Amino acid sequence: MDILSANDKQGQYPASYYTATATPLEEFPAVSGVIKADVCVIGGGYTGLSAALHLAERGYDVALIDAHRVGFGASGRNGGQVGTGQRLDQDELEPLVGESRARMLWDVGLDSVNLVKSLISKHDIDCGFAPGILHADHRARFVAHSHTYADKLRSTYDYDLIRAIDRDEIRSLVGSEDYHGGTLDMGGGHLHPLNFALGLARAAQAAGVRIFENSRATSVSNPVKCSGGEVHAKHIIVAANGYLSDLNKSLSRRVMPINNFIAATEPLDEATAQSLIRDNLAVADSRFVINYYRLSQDNRMLFGGGESYGYRFPADIAALVRKPMLKVYPQLKDTRIDYAWGGTLGITMSRLPHFSRLGPDTLSAGGFSGHGVAMATLAGQMLAETIAGHAERFDVMAELPTPRFPGGTILRWPLLVAAMTWFSLRDRL
Repeated sequence: MDILSANDKQGQYPASYYTATATPLEEFPAVSGVIKADVCVIGGGYTGLSAALHLAERGYDVALIDAHRVGFGASGRNGGQVGTGQRLDQDELEPLVGESRARMLWDVGLDSVNLVKSLISKHDIDCGFAPGILHADHRARFVAHSHTYADKLRSTYDYDLIRAIDRDEIRSLVGSEDYHGGTLDMGGGHLHPLNFALGLARAAQAAGVRIFENSRATSVSNPVKCSGGEVHAKHIIVAANGYLSDLNKSLSRRVMPINNFIAATEPLDEATAQSLIRDNLAVADSRFVINYYRLSQDNRMLFGGGESYGYRFPADIAALVRKPMLKVYPQLKDTRIDYAWGGTLGITMSRLPHFSRLGPDTLSAGGFSGHGVAMATLAGQMLAETIAGHAERFDVMAELPTPRFPGGTILRWPLLVAAMTWFSLRDRL
């Protein structure tokens, strides 16, 4: 059993709120026989779809293959938050990579959000994008640092779309006594993640990309072998992220899968919905095992909370997510949960994305560590640029530190579980 088959039926989207409300695409054929293309893209999430679209717009003949369906993985299951910056704050990046490169990474983060917005506009993708992410501090001692950080972004990074939020205001924006302050970033936003992925797939298909589903790659060598046939290409892009499985050992040493979970309540009346989150904001809190949540377009609470580190999802996902949801919103104790689902994302040791050259004609990007809606989309554009002979942005990202997870094949999982468990204990302090 592996990550691609542990929790899902072949070729079927999960029973999520996103699946139930998506604008569906007809199923694409599987690879059969020999396919020839300029570029073979492995993976039909944001990275792969964006790479395929941008390559096709440059005139390349692209074949994209996915083991299940486009948008099947984390791209169709996540919390939908389109965040600015990187997974690490600038305060952490500056000593890690230097102030100059930290500034460049900040600008890259802004570029990623702008790319998402421009793709939505250019291709008329109906995914309900709305601005605003509220970063909520669940400990009073965190607030001063958050406010100082907002001031730093405004003064040092010339970013005027973020501001400090005090306790009174955060409790007026979020109907919970769990938070003591934070920041409001109006440069980020949130969307329906599966509809965004499917919109990218439609755009890629219209640009000439040949998409093949239910075609699991079994190698990244040329030709790319998969169930039913093989793809011969001049270039290969590996965009599998958390669903790499054992496809490439070099990548699996640096990008490891973890599972996150989301629940969707029954639709709430307008007054109740507004009492929970005002102004259609998304919320992400300061816990290590982060709670991230927002209202859907039909006024459901979409609440993400809880993690697991094995292949299998827990038997009762709704119960797992209900616990942190009621910690924030005890008033939802009698509210029905209509959908609950899990997804797998790729993380790195440094929490920075892992860009790499696997060979002279093979590129990869992944490990977005929960910050992937925007960064994965931009990564696809960077991969396309690199194949077209403009590798400057890719090479800068490839120089970021993404060390191997320790322990080798046998110990890597237990060590990851131990580390994550230890860090999660800090949320209780």
